[in-house]
Amino acid sequence: MALPQGALGHRYQGEHPLRTLLFLIRPDRTRAALAVLVFLAKHSPIWLLPLVTANVLDVVVDHRPLAELWWNTGLLLVILALNLPLHLLYVHWMHGTIRRMGTRLRSALCHRMQQLSIGFHARVTAGALQSKVIRDVENIENAAQQTADNGLAAIATLLGALAVIGWKAPAFLPVFLVLVPAAAYLVTRLRNRLRDQNESFRREVEQLAGRVGEMTTLIPVTRAHGLERTALRRMDRTLDRVLHAGLRLDLLNGRFGALSWILLNAIGVGCLAGAAVAAYRGWLGVTPGAVVMLSAYFTSLTGSVTGLLALAPQLGKGFASIRSAGEVLQAPDLEENAGKAEVTAVRGRIDFRGVTLLHPGADRPAVAGLDLSVRAGETIALVGGSGAGKSTVLNLVIGFLRPTEGRILLDGTDMETLDLRSYRRFLSVVPQEPVLFDGTVRENVAYGLRDVPEEVLDAALRDANALEFIDRLPQGKDTLLGERGVRLSGGQKQRLAIARALVRDPRVLVLDEATSALDPHSEALVQRAMAELVKGRTVFVVAHRLSTIRAADRIAVLEHGRLVELGSHSELIADGGAYGGAARGGRLLSGPRRGAAR
Repeated sequence: MALPQGALGHRYQGEHPLRTLLFLIRPDRTRAALAVLVFLAKHSPIWLLPLVTANVLDVVVDHRPLAELWWNTGLLLVILALNLPLHLLYVHWMHGTIRRMGTRLRSALCHRMQQLSIGFHARVTAGALQSKVIRDVENIENAAQQTADNGLAAIATLLGALAVIGWKAPAFLPVFLVLVPAAAYLVTRLRNRLRDQNESFRREVEQLAGRVGEMTTLIPVTRAHGLERTALRRMDRTLDRVLHAGLRLDLLNGRFGALSWILLNAIGVGCLAGAAVAAYRGWLGVTPGAVVMLSAYFTSLTGSVTGLLALAPQLGKGFASIRSAGEVLQAPDLEENAGKAEVTAVRGRIDFRGVTLLHPGADRPAVAGLDLSVRAGETIALVGGSGAGKSTVLNLVIGFLRPTEGRILLDGTDMETLDLRSYRRFLSVVPQEPVLFDGTVRENVAYGLRDVPEEVLDAALRDANALEFIDRLPQGKDTLLGERGVRLSGGQKQRLAIARALVRDPRVLVLDEATSALDPHSEALVQRAMAELVKGRTVFVVAHRLSTIRAADRIAVLEHGRLVELGSHSELIADGGAYGGAARGGRLLSGPRRGAAR
């Protein structure tokens, strides 16, 4: 499965969905071919049964030797007995091929998502990406399975039946080649008339869903003002529309079913009568058994053609899902690291030289002409109003965004020439909302690291002021935290995020509103933990509380993407600029917001 995982994301360039599907199956093409052969063998009783029935009937009518009866019966029983092992072999090969194809596609999507820039992830919601990995791939798998199972069954029946007719009653072959497609076409035309009514019913059900959601949301208002009857009358009108739309659809479905049944059987009766007349008159060498065979084949052939036509919606849904997955696979917004220099050590000096970043479609840059040198081991705080560019600067430091103008130097080397994945091994981020997963304390803190010594883990937890609550957990460090750490308070989650940063011993640290959502007691504990965290590291901190940033070595004040003030807390207070005025008023220029990428 390793072959397509890396290759598919770079190969997909909007090809036709069927071509992409065949490419995904290619590693299992031998199994798929063998599965098709096995299916044809295991499906043979379906198209052999009318032939055997015809032979048996002719034995009875013509009083031929009973040995022919036993031979035909025995042949059919053997084929039927082989159906079980052949079917299991088919499922093992074909369904296994489709499942592995789905796994490869999901892996390719996940690989691509890890390579795409944070800008892409900012534009595309997490829910949409989850839907592509789960629902779209499931639709593709279902379409492939339906095509394999129902499509192969229809094709096998068509080929087998037409071959037998061509052998036993060749004069009727042209009749079948005209009648069967014509009957299937008429059935399909009738079915198409249902489409508008189905769409109308779907819209009514969607309106009902919206009305129910609206009603439940308004229940407090409705009950407070005694408007229950008004709300119920509105709901009853919607329910009546759904009822009548459903009844109309049921009647149309019933009419379609009856007309289709009458049409197919009428044509079948005509086929039976024509074959019977030919047998009765002795025309074309048609035997009584051939009459039964031709009648049976008409039904099965018509069903096969209709079944093939019915696959179109399922295939269309699968192709749409392939195109949906292709939106990720062919997205050009990649972080390119191939061939760039690997970072093996970081001192922590970061220089911004005339850095400007203009987002696509924006009317002004998020950061404009930023010149800032941050010494190794220095703590620098970023403050400013909403839209000042603080989050953009953090994302530039992390390497999630790249400048459109200017350069960012890491220890004197242009970051554009570096493999940013290797650089991030020396960097940690403590966000406003720490991201925890459904695992143990140990797994969350040591996430991505192998064989972390127990003493290192304990030291990180101790320095993060986390041991005091971990020791009270039922299984200590081996306690499961639940999805997104649901069993912990905000302060406890934040201290685990700090421990996660400490255990990596980063040289560059990004603190993004790390205490903004905490109560005073939790903030005090987290502040003490961060005091340990920042020692000897280059730190970029964004905060809106004065207590968080006044101890920074320097404070950078940003306004509309430009650096307008720079200095220590005392220097900026003395200067009497924007920062000094805000700080003397007990507030800062920034406020709580969802900042750098989590």
